[in-house]
Amino acid sequence: MVNFRSTLNGAQASASADGNSRASKLDDRRTVDRRGAVRHRLARDMATIGFDGAMLEADLVNVSGGGAMIEADISPRLWDRVDLYLGEGSPIECAVRWLRGGRIGLEFAHETQIECAPEEHDALLRDTVRRNFPETISDAPPGEPEPAFDIARRGDVRHPLIWNGVIKWQDEARTVRLRNISASGVLIDAQIDFPEGSELTLDLGKSGQYAATVGWSRGGQAGLVFKTPFQLKALAAARPEVTAPRWKRPAHLDRCLDQPSPWASEWQRRDLSDLAG
Repeated sequence: MVNFRSTLNGAQASASADGNSRASKLDDRRTVDRRGAVRHRLARDMATIGFDGAMLEADLVNVSGGGAMIEADISPRLWDRVDLYLGEGSPIECAVRWLRGGRIGLEFAHETQIECAPEEHDALLRDTVRRNFPETISDAPPGEPEPAFDIARRGDVRHPLIWNGVIKWQDEARTVRLRNISASGVLIDAQIDFPEGSELTLDLGKSGQYAATVGWSRGGQAGLVFKTPFQLKALAAARPEVTAPRWKRPAHLDRCLDQPSPWASEWQRRDLSDLAG
């Protein structure tokens, strides 16, 4: 049996020393003239961000399971939305958590993003709640729909559901978090870097098992490409977690603990009874 960690560690060990040296030189360059300096960095030190309708290049300082630190020539406000692209495909939706010295702390959205048409999205959420959380459905007769949850406005209100899965690779298994999913692929938080091009299986429990290829992997996040199109409605069969009211932030986001998170329940997030309606 091939050991999951030893395989990755063996593939990455030779890069560790060079990476530490490169990081030290990178910090030195940033203290001199960040805007005017000639940058000689590997692609892994860079990322693309979507902000205020534009796509821009950003320096990727670090990434963790809950957020990232970047440097970019933008002037956001606290809680502005930033889409972080670590590889090809879908981005990680983020909110600006803090601003200091040209660096920007980003907090990842908590819930799993589901990429499909609004009608399909709503139907999937309703089916998920009715199958997995029947106790939240009210027995009262339906009344007039609340304007805030009209289908034309549902994109403004977030859902609280997080789907997890199990990656099966090299005869071992690892639980991962689904950050966003579409018919063609899925972005996962695995907190381990898979070799690009690896073929693996994503086990979604009652929603089925799916063969996929690693399109990119960095910072513990990975983009998987499904071998065959994924039917999003199958997600409803697997019971998701409900976003916790409190979230343990990574260390680099601890600079503003007194400020509420935009992903917290009070920030326009519907509860399960609303989703089932």
